[in-house]
Amino acid sequence: QVQLVESGGGLVQAGGSLRLSCAASGGTFSNYRMGWFRQAPGRDREFLVRINRSGDMTYYADSVKGRFTISRDNAKNTVYLQMNSLKPEDTAVYYCAASSLLYGSSRVADFGSWGQGTQVTVSS
Repeated sequence: QVQLVESGGGLVQAGGSLRLSCAASGGTFSNYRMGWFRQAPGRDREFLVRINRSGDMTYYADSVKGRFTISRDNAKNTVYLQMNSLKPEDTAVYYCAASSLLYGSSRVADFGSWGQGTQVTVSS
């Protein structure tokens, strides 16, 4: 199983931007589909976006489409989440996750490896 470590979270004002990074180790990064999720207090973990192995196909949840952008650098074993036009409702712990499935999925259960999460807080 690949190990994942997120970074880049923090406190930002509404309308601002943050870039999250997720570094992978212990596996062949390019073998994994990658995704970003978030979880706010008292709520279920929410799918945000996923990217395929080569990085040329992505799929976004409606809640972040047009504001967030996922990318990956297989040479650096890292996936990124660029977040623009942040809103207070984006406040949550953000997780990256890896899936070894041969097809794309947005289900939490289809991602076998998870990072520890990074807190993003958007003030109004």
